[in-house]
Amino acid sequence: MGSISLRNAGLVATDTLFSNLNFVIGDGDRVGLVAGNGRGKTTLLRAMAGQGDLTTGDITRSRGLTVGYVEQDMPEASMNLTLYEAVLEALPPLERDTDSWRVDIVLDEFETPQQMRNRRLTELSGGWQRIALIARCWVLQPDALLLDEPTNHLDLGKLFQLEKWINEAARNIPVVIASHDRQFLDATTNRTLFLRPDASHYFPLPYSKARIALAELDEAAEAKRERDLKEVSRLRKQAAKLTNIGINSGSDLLVVKSKYLRDRAAKIETAVLSVHKERSGEIRLGNSGAQAKVMLALEDVEVTSPAGDKLFRVDKLHVFQGDRLVILGRNGTGKSQFIGLVHRAMQGQDYPGIRVSPQVTAGYIDQAMSFLPARESPLGFITSRFDEGDQRSKSLLAAAGFPLEKQDRPIAELSFGQRARLGLLAIRLQNPNFYLLDEPTNHVDIAGQERLEDEILAHGATSILVSHDRSFVRGLGSRFFLIENKRLKEVKGPEPHFAAMAAEQE
Repeated sequence: MGSISLRNAGLVATDTLFSNLNFVIGDGDRVGLVAGNGRGKTTLLRAMAGQGDLTTGDITRSRGLTVGYVEQDMPEASMNLTLYEAVLEALPPLERDTDSWRVDIVLDEFETPQQMRNRRLTELSGGWQRIALIARCWVLQPDALLLDEPTNHLDLGKLFQLEKWINEAARNIPVVIASHDRQFLDATTNRTLFLRPDASHYFPLPYSKARIALAELDEAAEAKRERDLKEVSRLRKQAAKLTNIGINSGSDLLVVKSKYLRDRAAKIETAVLSVHKERSGEIRLGNSGAQAKVMLALEDVEVTSPAGDKLFRVDKLHVFQGDRLVILGRNGTGKSQFIGLVHRAMQGQDYPGIRVSPQVTAGYIDQAMSFLPARESPLGFITSRFDEGDQRSKSLLAAAGFPLEKQDRPIAELSFGQRARLGLLAIRLQNPNFYLLDEPTNHVDIAGQERLEDEILAHGATSILVSHDRSFVRGLGSRFFLIENKRLKEVKGPEPHFAAMAAEQE
């Protein structure tokens, strides 16, 4: 029997991220770890894996327990390896010759084609890099599994495959999954931990049911808060009345009783807690508008990989103002390459068969937020590229979830969620009328995802979207295109594609 126990665990950065965390994760427990961006999820996972420390409390792993920890990104030093070599690298050096067969077994579990195994990670999509990360962990045969945003960059086929794998291969060991993918959490977890600064909540329920239970607790807490505040007001009014009577009548007893009532009111007020609100920062977009009816036209366009391999062909596509196109397809079919090609065309590069309206102002986000300069600070990045002024830039960053003490730190030191919010703030300041969003919900917390959906719908900007988030796709798309048989074709909706991907894993 394996277990990980937390006792009075807490984490303080600039402020308290969580405290007094007490629970035990045992065999068969699959825990969804939910919190806002920068609220300590990755730090907690690293501490549970024995790779970092918390501010307070203890973490105890049962004797002999080996913990597998899947981080969010492949180590930079491994990126020039082939996929096979990257997984082999995880084995102890003395075991690589004798136990290399374990690499093939694990890659077979993830249905990795032979040609993918021999390609360098730098040539592979983010989804295949994610599979390599998970395989590097699983090849070590851990007794417990910690997954940090495992669905990022996965296409639906791999996402369904990962769901099945967790529910079968990892079903009997302790598993903790930090994720913002609501449907993935529902499919893979049987417990949910909501991290909060004062009182975290742990439910023996998957995400959606746990969120309902949490909302009920918050409603009860808010009702109690209102009752307590009314009692505080009543006590203070009574104290003021007794004070006036005591002074006018010269009664020391009434003055003492008045002080007692004021002290009691202060004690109740100190204990009153507001209902928790996620403080990861707002997400806002806009739409500078355009008069053109056709914003983008493509005809007889070949989309290729970075290595020059042909991925698929666009016979004819017109994107009209206000369209919200969703590009569907398996991992590696070229969705991200298509978004990048369109962006380069909008930046002025000449591509045969692509016509961009002169009125287009593009806002572009790629999966890796590669346009963010790692060595610059958020404040330096915003002030150097946008004419907002120092004070205005500080206010914008604060509203986006960056307190003043984090605005001067290198972007490389930010959490992935904070980088995503910085990227979304940057494209908002470009004042675009055409959004190119490649997995925009990667690393964005659940509250932020819901806000992003609302903003895109509210402003009605023309958009091309790539996302593995089923809720996001269903809520936003007005037109749907599927890459299949090396062609881009329009389809009625995403459900047949979702169903086909799920059926392949049965």
